[in-house]
Amino acid sequence: MIIPVILSGGSGSRLWPLSRETYPKQFLPLVNQHTLLQNTVLRIAGLSEAAAPLVVCNEEHRFMVAEQLRTIGIQPTAAILEPVGRNTAPAVAVAALYAQREGADPILLILPADHVITDVEGFRAAVRQAAPQAVAGRLITFGIAPQAPETGYGYIKAGPPLEDAESGIGAVDCFVEKPDAVTAQRYLDAGGYYWNSGMFMFRASAFLAELERLAPAMLASCQQALATGRADRDFLWLGREAFAACPKDSIDYAVMEKTAQAAVMPLAVGWSDVGSWAALWEVGKRDDDGNLLRGDVIAVDTHNTYVDASTRLVATVGTDNLVVVETADAVLVANKDRVQEVKAVVDQLKTSQRTEGRNHRKVYRPWGSYDLIDADQRFQVKRITVAPGARLSSQMHHHRAEHWVVVRGAARVTRGDETFLLAENQSTYIPVGVRHRLENPGKIPLEMVEVQSGSYLSEDDIVRYDDAYGRES
Repeated sequence: MIIPVILSGGSGSRLWPLSRETYPKQFLPLVNQHTLLQNTVLRIAGLSEAAAPLVVCNEEHRFMVAEQLRTIGIQPTAAILEPVGRNTAPAVAVAALYAQREGADPILLILPADHVITDVEGFRAAVRQAAPQAVAGRLITFGIAPQAPETGYGYIKAGPPLEDAESGIGAVDCFVEKPDAVTAQRYLDAGGYYWNSGMFMFRASAFLAELERLAPAMLASCQQALATGRADRDFLWLGREAFAACPKDSIDYAVMEKTAQAAVMPLAVGWSDVGSWAALWEVGKRDDDGNLLRGDVIAVDTHNTYVDASTRLVATVGTDNLVVVETADAVLVANKDRVQEVKAVVDQLKTSQRTEGRNHRKVYRPWGSYDLIDADQRFQVKRITVAPGARLSSQMHHHRAEHWVVVRGAARVTRGDETFLLAENQSTYIPVGVRHRLENPGKIPLEMVEVQSGSYLSEDDIVRYDDAYGRES
């Protein structure tokens, strides 16, 4: 049996402003109607040898993961929640430990949630061909046949083919760091070098045995994090203290570069890690002028340009080789050859403590979403959407009052000791310090306008008494 392990912990900062810390690129529909996470899961759903996926993700993203899998009809084996990011090696370790419950020792197929593969059948065939080597105890890494002297990826140098292997599976000679342009061209000319895709396949026991030998402190922390964790709804929460104490390292550095059991499976399946706007332009469908245009765009004398208009009309005139990305609260304009530097913008946003690096104007919650329409020093206006049957926590605010106006659907409001219904065009007022709750008892989304007023309006002014989603105050 093969258990796909979907690693969904990335932040995708190089795809800012669409990708944000609280809503990173794996949850975005960047190449078709499905998100990158959904495409990853659907890619292996057609693999008959594969069981339901096991997802490892950030605590903050758990409801987005659950909802996106639900909408494509996938029930995961489990969703393991990381309280803090510790890179890929600990994430794979807790997945392998979990997969061994009840004495099982499955093959694990490790897949980042944010990659694009255009030749899905070719990828599935490669997984099947690599499986016997994984069964035999090899740690398989999938190497991408390079199409250009790429300097943004690490490389794998392949050794001689394995005697009993199919399709060119070979021992790994060595892993090499991201090269400069001259070195990358030399790798391309020499042959036998592959881009390091970050996808792996091995028995759970084989990986854990090497981790115990090479990084025993990491394994011990992961074991403790599972032992002190808790199951809640469809989620498995890792023990916070134990996992936070775990050494932070990638699976490459912790195991693959040091093990004698590594083998490389060459792949030529239209792979991209979508690590930049230029990479997204490369994999997308472009028009006759080389443009990839999404949203409401008018392009005049425009060439080789990527434009994404999320909320309003964007027009370009006489441009070439640009990336233009528009959202409700930010606009990016960059030369396509320098899009790797977008991360520097995100770093500046963090340094200056601006929210645009972390949140979109529209923020998703397990019960629905809110969109910050307007704000000043002593007021905020939000458009709130509550899903049918959902409810917010029972809560109180020390510093703000709230005015609610229902514009669509119906609301059940608890305010202090009273509970009442509001229909469209009706409103109510929640004074400072009064316990309250908002629910949607109907079958259509509840939409309302909330006006907050007070001396302090940040989201941390919430005292939660009761919450259906396991959130704490």
